[in-house]
Amino acid sequence: MRATRLAGVVGVLGVGFAGLLAAQERRAFFGDLHVHTRYSFDAFITGTRADPDDAYRYARGEAIPHAAGFDIQLDRPLDFTAVTDHANYLGMLDAMADPDHPLHELPEAPVFLEARTPDERFLAFRGTSYIGEHLDRDVIRSAWQRTIESAERNYEPGVLTTFVGYEYTSSFGGNLHRNVIFRGRAAPGIPFSRLDSVNPEKLWEWMDGLREQGIEVLAIPHNSNSSDGHMFALETFDGEPFDAAYAERRMRNEPLVEVTQAKGTSETHPVLSRNDEWADFEVYPYRTAVWLKSRPWGSYVREAYLNGLAMEERSGFNPYRFGLIGSSDTHNGGGSFDESNFYSKVGVLDATPRIRGSVPTRGDGMFAHYTEIFTRFFGASGLAGVWAEENTRESIFDALRRKETFATSGPRMQVRLFAGYGYPDDLAERMDAVARAYAEGVPMGGDLRSRGAESPRFLVTAMKDPLGTDLQRVQVVKGWISDGDAAERVYDVACAGGAEVDPETHRCPDNGAAVDLSTCETTGSGGAAELATLWTDPDFEAGQRAFYYVRALENPTCRWSTWDAVRAGTTPRPDLPATIQERAWSSPIWLLPAE
Repeated sequence: MRATRLAGVVGVLGVGFAGLLAAQERRAFFGDLHVHTRYSFDAFITGTRADPDDAYRYARGEAIPHAAGFDIQLDRPLDFTAVTDHANYLGMLDAMADPDHPLHELPEAPVFLEARTPDERFLAFRGTSYIGEHLDRDVIRSAWQRTIESAERNYEPGVLTTFVGYEYTSSFGGNLHRNVIFRGRAAPGIPFSRLDSVNPEKLWEWMDGLREQGIEVLAIPHNSNSSDGHMFALETFDGEPFDAAYAERRMRNEPLVEVTQAKGTSETHPVLSRNDEWADFEVYPYRTAVWLKSRPWGSYVREAYLNGLAMEERSGFNPYRFGLIGSSDTHNGGGSFDESNFYSKVGVLDATPRIRGSVPTRGDGMFAHYTEIFTRFFGASGLAGVWAEENTRESIFDALRRKETFATSGPRMQVRLFAGYGYPDDLAERMDAVARAYAEGVPMGGDLRSRGAESPRFLVTAMKDPLGTDLQRVQVVKGWISDGDAAERVYDVACAGGAEVDPETHRCPDNGAAVDLSTCETTGSGGAAELATLWTDPDFEAGQRAFYYVRALENPTCRWSTWDAVRAGTTPRPDLPATIQERAWSSPIWLLPAE
C-alpha cells in the first residue's frame, strides 16, 4: 500500500485542508481544557500565583511569570482553553493570603502561606485536611464567580474561545478526576465537588439536573492511568453490575476521555498490548501524588474500548464508547507542550532539571546521583484537537459532544479518520476528498453499520505540526470481538517517503530517522509533511463488532529529560527514555453489526 500526498494540501496552522474544500468544511482547532491557577489549593501551595486572567493571557501567546521566577510563553497562541481549578477548597488559599480575610487569621495559615522549600510545600500539601476543617462555601462561591467572569471577559470568538469549567477531584483507591466543561455562560452557583460526593455517578446525576434547567455540560475523565483500575472498572462505584441505563448515563455525561497529559499517556500499556511496539509511550506508573503503583487493568483507554465491545456483544450496551482529547493539567497557569522548552507541571516542586530528576545532583555517568521524584515521569503533553466550523463556544463544544476530536502529545499535528462504503479508489488524492468522505461516510467519533460481507473503507489523513518534526508513519489501531473474544492489532497504513507497508507484518520499513543525543539534532531525511491513504482492513470479517482509530507518529526527537542533560553538559539519565516519538490519536469509529 502506498501513502499518497493529499493533493494541494496547505500546512497552515488551524486551517487544516481549508481552501481545497467547500466553505462549510470543518477546520482543526487546538486547545487545553485542563489548566490550574492560584485558585487550586495544590497550585497555590507549590507557589503558583497566576490567576485565570493570567492563564488566558498565556493562551493568547503572552508571557506570564512562573512560580520559580522566570517567564513562560507559548510559541503561538491556542484557539481555545478552559481554567479548571479544583472545586474542593476552590479559592480558599487565595483568600487565606488576603490579610483582610478571616481565613488569614487561622493559626496554621503560615504553614500554607510561608512554605518555601520543596519539603515544606509537601508538608503543607499533606495538611490540606486542615483547610477542610475550616471550609467556607462562600469563599468557593466567590472564587467560582470570578472564574466565570474571567472566562466571559476573555472570550473573543474567532480568536480565543474560553470555556467555563472546573475539576471534580475524586479518588477511590486511585484517580477518578474529571474536568467539567460548560457550553456557555450559564453555570450553577457553586460547582459539585468531592465535598458533595466522591462517587462520579452522583456528578452525572447533578449534570443531568443542570440540563433540565437548560445548562449544557460535559465531563472529561483524565489520568485513567493513575486510577489503579477504577476508571474503567467493570462494575459501578458501589460494586453493582452495569446495565443499559448506566451506559447511557455515562456516555451522555462523559463522551470524551483525556488520553494524554503531563502525568503520562493513557492509551495503552505494554502488559495490555504486548504486540504493540509503541505501547510504552510516556507510561506513568504510579497513582496520583503517591509512590504506589497503579494497576494497568481497568486504567487504559484501549482496554476499555475492548471491554466495551465485549459488553455490547454480550448485553447490548457499551459504557466506553468515548472519544479522545489531550490537555496539559498544568498547575502553572500555562501548559508546557514543547520537549525542548519544558517547565513541567507543579510550580517550584519541579521547576529545575535537578529538582525534577533529569540532571544529577552530583557526579556523572555511572557515578551520578539523581533526585528520586515521580515528576521525572511527567511529560510535555498534551493538546486537545477538534474539527469544528468556527472558533466559538458553540461550534467547539458541539465538536466535543459529537466526538469529532483528536489528541496530541504536544505538537499541533492534525489527524482525520472517515469510514464509508463505496469510497472511490482515488479518494485520498482528490481535491474534494474530505467533503466526499463526509457525504458518503462517517467521521471519527461516529458509528458505521455493517453491510454484510462488504468491507468498509477508511480515509486516513495526517499533517505534521508546521513548526515541528516530520511524520514517520500513520497507523490504524483496531480492536474487535470474534467468537466472543476480544483482540487488537496495529496496522501501519502510510509510510514516509512513499515506502510500501509490508503486507505480512503490516509495518513500514525503517526510514533511518535518528537523534544525536549529544546535541539533540535529528539525523536522516526520511519524513513526511503529510500522509494520506484509503485503507481497507485486511482482516475484516462480516458481522464483526470493532473499533478503529488513527495513531500518527513523528520521527524520533529528544525527550525533555535529554534536553535538560544536553544543556547541563551531562549524559542523559539512563533509566529514562532518551528519545520519544511524539504522536496524535483520533477518536475511534465504531463498526456495528447490521440492524
